[in-house]
Amino acid sequence: MEKLRVDRHLEEAMVKGPDPLHLAEVFGLVEKTAMRYADSARALLERPLESPRS
Repeated sequence: MEKLRVDRHLEEAMVKGPDPLHLAEVFGLVEKTAMRYADSARALLERPLESPRS
């Protein structure tokens, strides 16, 4: 259950943008937790796409 919750928070951050205020409002997160999810989403969004292996 915990993994599903974390996945949902990250998915929201990646779809709507890594905005900690939005995450805090939507999920009722405290500031520190919302920042952590936003930072994680930002890191995932900035990571280069993997190229297919030949």
